[in-house]
Amino acid sequence: MDPTRSLDLRVDRSSPVPLYFQLSQQLEAAIEHGGLTPGSLLGNEIELAARLGLSRPTVRQAIQSLVDKGLLVRRRGVGTQVVHSQVKRPLELSSLYDDLEAAGQRPATKVLVNTVLPASAAVAVALGVPEGGDVHRVERLRLAHGEPMAYLVNHLPTGLLDLDTEQLEATGLYRLMRSAGITLHSARQSIGARAATAGEAERLKETEGAPLLTMQRTTFDDTGRAVEFGDHIYRPTRYSFEFQLLVRP
Repeated sequence: MDPTRSLDLRVDRSSPVPLYFQLSQQLEAAIEHGGLTPGSLLGNEIELAARLGLSRPTVRQAIQSLVDKGLLVRRRGVGTQVVHSQVKRPLELSSLYDDLEAAGQRPATKVLVNTVLPASAAVAVALGVPEGGDVHRVERLRLAHGEPMAYLVNHLPTGLLDLDTEQLEATGLYRLMRSAGITLHSARQSIGARAATAGEAERLKETEGAPLLTMQRTTFDDTGRAVEFGDHIYRPTRYSFEFQLLVRP
């Protein structure tokens, strides 16, 4: 059964907003709020066009705009399928694992590296430890609905907590830190963008040179001690940061 039949899809021909955009916005909202769940197959474009009184090119344009956003995918011999909703992460001190779980995205983690090594100059400055001193390095691939979402590299002071690989794959780093009695208080964070390297593209199922979101964060506990330095990359088709801006009086 076509899942769009259960949606209250309507277009306003008197509106200056293009009809394809009105339809794509309603379909995107249905994906975001669970009306169209990951794995759902959209029905025939011709049938949907007839039901809404739209032309087939208008419906095709609406669907293609969601394919371009990474919310839908066209599979040969299968049809048009819902992939997932994009995670919109507020700029606050929260973990990606918790944000994915809150968005109903079924997070999963693959730990690629879990080791102790000498701190580089950048890591030493961020954590306030001697350059060349031991730090813990964890590299993880975060997935949602089986699709890679982000590649996370974290450095932590040694002796802070037990970083067991099995636990790191079962839950989020911040949850483990809180369970160890660490009170997360604040963070210094910067956001940017750059092109994917060959290795990053392979991990994230992107093409080499594809744009990626970047985030670096140093997190402090309630004593002012740096407890984590994260260097993360995200797929922009799957993920975005949200800002709330206030007007200065």
